[in-house]
Amino acid sequence: MFFDPLYFIVILPAAVLAMWASARTRSAFTKYARVGSRIGLSGAQVARRLLDQYGLREVSIERIGGQLSDHYDPRGRVLRLSHEVHDGTSLSALGVATHELGHALQHAEGYKPLVARQAFAPVAGIASQAWGLLFLGGLLLAAMPLGKVLMVLAVVALSLYVLFALITLPVEYDASNRALALLESSRTLQADEMVGASKVLRAAGLTYVASAAQALSMLVYALIRARD
Repeated sequence: MFFDPLYFIVILPAAVLAMWASARTRSAFTKYARVGSRIGLSGAQVARRLLDQYGLREVSIERIGGQLSDHYDPRGRVLRLSHEVHDGTSLSALGVATHELGHALQHAEGYKPLVARQAFAPVAGIASQAWGLLFLGGLLLAAMPLGKVLMVLAVVALSLYVLFALITLPVEYDASNRALALLESSRTLQADEMVGASKVLRAAGLTYVASAAQALSMLVYALIRARD
């Protein structure tokens, strides 16, 4: 598989997109992490204030390690924010913290794409781990009937992962849209500051598009090889 020219032809465009999206996200975050907000509140403080405003006092906020490791845990109802976001007062920190708050709001109102993603996550997790082994087994045993079965199973597993990646897109973009609307309506950020926060969140959104593109391109490659 690693020396198959077709593999690189099919996968390369999505891989380049993923690298570009990741670089752009880190660049935008780093740039606006140097720009302090006028309100002077940290990401955790802004998130707490807005959570309370929407009656979500039961949602807690925790500091975690890593960079851009921020996420909302719907099972524990916890916003987990990296050090730069939890304690930072920059436009990047406030944008990312409010994006994760957007997920908490989605959860509270039963936003259907989020509900679907939560329900599908365990299956997608198994599928993402299994498809590669099934695909490799299919290649190694291509001359045998079992090889064809394994290849079909690999395509099915990969299709499930692609579906999860596609479900994730509206969830993430909606959270960013909510974040920007909240930052503006609550007057947490002024109009000129909103530009920076928007660039950070829009760049981050591209990483999910790139991830879905990678999954789709891999599925295309698997389908081609499954027909051989």
